[in-house]
Amino acid sequence: MTNEEFINGLKVINDSTRLLITQMLSKNGTMCACKILEELNITQGTLSHHMKVMVSVGLITCERDGKWCHYTLAKCRIKELASFLEQLAEPCSNNDLCGCR
Repeated sequence: MTNEEFINGLKVINDSTRLLITQMLSKNGTMCACKILEELNITQGTLSHHMKVMVSVGLITCERDGKWCHYTLAKCRIKELASFLEQLAEPCSNNDLCGCR
């Protein structure tokens, strides 16, 4: 994962609505857009925008079935983001300076 990909992934889930969508998909698996809308207080157009942004950075996938869109969390992408963060958190050599325990 490049720095740019990492930054774009973090920017996307930095939005509270997109973070909620990410959490919903993580908990429920694949969800239809209509079911996601039932959980959120947003319009269909706003949901479409959020989903387009999330698909564009690879955080979710979309499968169309006629007029219905089914979204799934791309867990491999989430794991890549987590791995990138873990690389930044190598064990500290001096716990007193950074506050790590």
